[in-house]
Amino acid sequence: MILMHQVRIASACKRFSIVIIVQTRKNSVIVPMTDDSKKTVTMTFRIEEGVMGKLRSESDKREVSLNTLVNQILKRFVEWDVYEPKVGMIPIARPLVHTLFESMDREEILEMAQKIGKGVVHDIALFMKTRMDLSSFLSWLETRMKSSSIEFSHSENEGRHVFVMKHDLGYNWSLYHKTLLEQIFNEILNRRVDIMVSNTMLTLTVDE
Repeated sequence: MILMHQVRIASACKRFSIVIIVQTRKNSVIVPMTDDSKKTVTMTFRIEEGVMGKLRSESDKREVSLNTLVNQILKRFVEWDVYEPKVGMIPIARPLVHTLFESMDREEILEMAQKIGKGVVHDIALFMKTRMDLSSFLSWLETRMKSSSIEFSHSENEGRHVFVMKHDLGYNWSLYHKTLLEQIFNEILNRRVDIMVSNTMLTLTVDE
């Protein structure tokens, strides 16, 4: 069975607010918008019943509304997924990443971060955000972490941003990212940054 879904998508603030009307042969289920103040357009999509069932199941597992889940999926697609093939990014299994980094010594890690990592990250962030300043890079970094399997938090207080990444990928992974991030903030963004690392965590603090 194909279900008809009417989706209202906000056109302001680069965010999505969604209404989904699920029409079956027996009844209609309405998923309300979270914010009626957003400007919206109404679009209708045909979605396979099996896909809808999986979305409902996933929303139950995450303990979020179907509206919130669909919003997250659409936002991730337009902010990240659509760019991945264009910038040459490929998914790599977590155990493989851990093994590759741990097989390298300190000098190799530093050389890779300085000669390759900094330039690659800069170019990807610039391509996705079309500019390279502090706010756009912090936004890109947050999107990057949310789109990975790394546990991530970001807090801001009076212009001071604190990013905490729990990766469990070993000290070399932390060292690699510490090195390239320090170079980006110091040399490109002209900002002082404090980065603390361990085998499992990376904490970054920067002032606006």
